[in-house]
Amino acid sequence: MTDQRAEFLAGERPEDVALFLADSFVSDDRLAQFGDPVADGTLIVVDGERGRNAFQAATGTGAMEFAKSAMSTEGEIDDDLAGAQCPDAADDGDHAIQFVFAFAEEQNEEVGGIYADGDVIHAYAQCTCGTAFSDRWNVSEA
Repeated sequence: MTDQRAEFLAGERPEDVALFLADSFVSDDRLAQFGDPVADGTLIVVDGERGRNAFQAATGTGAMEFAKSAMSTEGEIDDDLAGAQCPDAADDGDHAIQFVFAFAEEQNEEVGGIYADGDVIHAYAQCTCGTAFSDRWNVSEA
């Protein structure tokens, strides 16, 4: 795991975003030079603007538009961001994660809830079945 990835997962890089791109979704060997090879894909941590642009280029969807659409369905995204469990996996369809987009938000006691408890990771995933979903957690819980 690169230092950038470890720092992101620890909530220490709130200006960056993380992207997991499944090998089955994006087959570009050059991705490995930009991030960490993980089971079934590549995980990249990059500054926010470049990350949102990379997400758009890889998926054809704006990062924040995707996040907004995924917020209405809760699911479970792995705390290492390299996988997830589709909330519709009980169906008999194909359920493999295509991509994950994530960002960290610093602790904010004024907002309350989990934001008062520490830094929060926001993660959004897309499944091959078409379901987009979200998850969030305190860094201290990971």
